[in-house]
Amino acid sequence: MSGSTLLKETGPREVFCGLTSIVWLHRRMPDAFFLVVGSRTCAHLIQSAAGVMIFAEPRFGTAILEERDLAGLADAHEELDRVVKNLLKRRPEIRTLFLVGSCPSEVIKIDLSRAAERLSNQFQGQVRVLNYSGSGIETTFTQGEDGALKALVPLMPVSPKEQLLLVGTLANPVEDRLKTIFKRLGIHNVESFPPRQSTELPSIGNGTKVLLAQPYLTDTARVLKDRGAEILQAPFPLGVEGSKRWIEAAANSFNVKNDLLNSTLEPLIIRARKALKPYQEQLSGKKLFLLPESQLEIPLARFLNNECGMELIEVGIPYLNREMMKSELELLPQNTRIVEGQHVEKQLDRVRDHKPDLVVCGMGLANPLEAEGISTKWSIEMVFSPIHGIDQASDLAELFARPLHRKNLITPKALETF
Repeated sequence: MSGSTLLKETGPREVFCGLTSIVWLHRRMPDAFFLVVGSRTCAHLIQSAAGVMIFAEPRFGTAILEERDLAGLADAHEELDRVVKNLLKRRPEIRTLFLVGSCPSEVIKIDLSRAAERLSNQFQGQVRVLNYSGSGIETTFTQGEDGALKALVPLMPVSPKEQLLLVGTLANPVEDRLKTIFKRLGIHNVESFPPRQSTELPSIGNGTKVLLAQPYLTDTARVLKDRGAEILQAPFPLGVEGSKRWIEAAANSFNVKNDLLNSTLEPLIIRARKALKPYQEQLSGKKLFLLPESQLEIPLARFLNNECGMELIEVGIPYLNREMMKSELELLPQNTRIVEGQHVEKQLDRVRDHKPDLVVCGMGLANPLEAEGISTKWSIEMVFSPIHGIDQASDLAELFARPLHRKNLITPKALETF
C-alpha cells in the first residue's frame, strides 16, 4: 500500500443511506422513475435532499409502509401493485421504474425482486421494472448508484465492437468535455453508463474498455467484467494528476501515440495549474481530516495533498476495495493513516486531539464541529458538484478553500474591523 497505514474500526456510524443517490440519478435519466418502498422518514429524506417543492412533479416518490403493512395485517405486494398501477396511469412517460428497497422494507422482508419481475410482465411493452437496495443498514449513500447501475447491466445488449465506456454519473457538461478530449485523441466510440435516457443503454462485450469515473461502483465493475468488459486500472479523474493518468489509461489501451497525447493534454494542464495557484496558497500547509462517508475520500486526499499541499492527518473511508484503489494508494504519501469503517465517537475524539484546519464529513457532524470552532466541508457536495476532469481542478480546490476563507472572515478580529 505504498507505505500507507491501514486500520479498521467498527462501531456506531454516521452516514446518509443509499436512497440519497436517487437525487442525482433521477436528474441523469429523466425517463426513469424511482419508487422507494419505505417509511415517511424515507420520503422526507429524499424530499429534503432534492430540494423539491411539494407541488412539483419529480421523478421519484415513496410507497409508504403504514402500520398495517409493518404489522403484517395487509398484503404489501397488493398495495405495491396498486401504487404502481396508479403511478403509471398518471405518468405514462415513465420508461424504466426502479423499485428501491429501504430499511423498513428489508426489515419486514418484502421481496422486491419478485415484485419487479411480476410488474415487468404485467406492464410489458410499456415500462420495464427493476429493483435495487437503497437501505442504509449496511451501505453508505453513494452505493445506491452502484445498486441501480448493477440492476441495469443485464439489460445491456451484447456487441463485440471496440469502445470506451465511461461508468459513473458525471455532470453533462463535464461528460461532454471528456468525450471531446477522447475524440481529439482518436477514440471516437465513447459511451456513458448510466446513459442520459434509461432505455438507450450502451452495448457491452469483449471489445469494451471501462473507465470508472466514480470509486464506489464495486458491484457494477464486477458484473461488467463478468459480461466481458476490461476494467482499466487508473486513478480517478479528480484534479490534474488523477485526470491526466485516467485519460492516459484509455489512451494507452487504444494505442494512442504519445506525441498526440502530450500535445492534447499539455495546454489543458498548463491552464489548470495556473488556475490552481490561488487555492494552493490558501490550502498549503493546512491540516486535513477526512471522515468516512462518500467513498471519494482517498482520491480527494491524494488531490489535496499532492496538488494543494494539505497535510493529511487521517483518511477515513467506509469500505476499501484494494484492487479498485490500487492506483490511488500508490500516489498517497508514505505513512498516510487510512481508517476503514467507523467508530464515530473515537474518530471525533481524534479530530479534537489533532485540531485540523478542515474536516470533510457528513452533514450530521458538520454543525456540531462548526460549533466547536472546527471548519468543515460536507462530503455530499462532492457528489453534486461538477468536479471531474482537468478543467475542473480549480473548482474542486475552491470547494475546500471556501470554508477556510469563511472562517477568516468571521474571526473576532475581522468582525471588529467590519
